[in-house]
Amino acid sequence: MTKKKLALEIIERLKQEYPDADCTLDYNQAWKLLVSVRLAAQCTDARVNVVVQDLYARFPDVNALADASVEEIEAIVKPCGLGHSKARDISACMRMLRDEYGGAVPDDFDSLLKLPGVGRKSANLIMGDVFGKPAIVTDTHCIRLVNRMGLVDGVTEPKKVEMALWKLIPPEEGSDFCHRLVYHGREVCTARTAPHCEQCCLADLCPRNGVKNTGAPKRAKSGAPEDAPKQAKTGAPEDAPKQAKKGAPEDAPKQAKTGAAGRAGKPA
Repeated sequence: MTKKKLALEIIERLKQEYPDADCTLDYNQAWKLLVSVRLAAQCTDARVNVVVQDLYARFPDVNALADASVEEIEAIVKPCGLGHSKARDISACMRMLRDEYGGAVPDDFDSLLKLPGVGRKSANLIMGDVFGKPAIVTDTHCIRLVNRMGLVDGVTEPKKVEMALWKLIPPEEGSDFCHRLVYHGREVCTARTAPHCEQCCLADLCPRNGVKNTGAPKRAKSGAPEDAPKQAKTGAPEDAPKQAKKGAPEDAPKQAKTGAAGRAGKPA
């Protein structure tokens, strides 16, 4: 089976399994999703959804948040972790929206990338969820799962994964596909525990790259590559970078529903 055919079959099965999958960050305006996705770095979506209630009660629109000081924002968003850097990015982003875009979120990918705290993952999330345009959101669930499924071969750099998936996933399916990967990664194809392959709707398709001791029989080779990185030692997320030698800097690649959990501390 070619990777493209494999991708199409995975898309259809995940549609059946998670028909209502959607972004797990709560928002009703585009600028609020920008704020939430920045706060979600190294923080759960559930916690972000609670914290932003206080933030929006105090600063209910772009202008109010743009006028707020970094310290005022930080005092509210601190429970999300990395409070100062997140508050600084949110403040700068809201000021740019106010001053350069009339308070509106631009619907152009390159313009989104110019906003402070917005990287490719965040920009894709906005493009897909807010504007309904083609998008591939390469968060940690996406990267882990597409490697296990054999859609990419041992690739962990978010942009490279995104570029590889653009060649396999129909544009109109990309955003929803990535949301469904988040649901599947949380419920079945987990990172911090052994994945529940015996419950997986993809069990007969998936080569389970990098997975050990799942309790489910591994399928026969069928053309899908099985050379993804091996699982980390028990107790550590299996797609985490190896620890650098003592005294040497750690140069592992940065991590990429949204709605996604376990995001990197820097803007995605």
